[in-house]
Amino acid sequence: MALIMNVQEFDGVTAVSMEGQIVLGEESSAFREKMEELLMADKKRIVLNVADVTYIDSVGVGVLLTSFNSARSHGATLKLANLGSRFREILQVTRLLTVFDTYQTEAAAIQSFAKSLRAAG
Repeated sequence: MALIMNVQEFDGVTAVSMEGQIVLGEESSAFREKMEELLMADKKRIVLNVADVTYIDSVGVGVLLTSFNSARSHGATLKLANLGSRFREILQVTRLLTVFDTYQTEAAAIQSFAKSLRAAG
């Protein structure tokens, strides 16, 4: 199943809604390329809405972690929203759940950027 990614902007936050699987092959390559594209476009606040991600394998987890590190090295922040129980379990087993900022909803993740800006200002 192909990975479909829809990108929207909300108050300076880039939200990427993902649908499908993040697995070895075209899907993980497409995800990696989308993240590189966003970072090269100087997007600094990115939310990945993974509500409709049906499966992620070890390669997908690796690409997710690489994307997180790439974002950080570009001065960007990457947050996850709408983790299903299976996705959350995979991040917990791999001990990556503590690495990512995770939110129940996309709206909460987007609002968290506004809160961090107010706190910094």
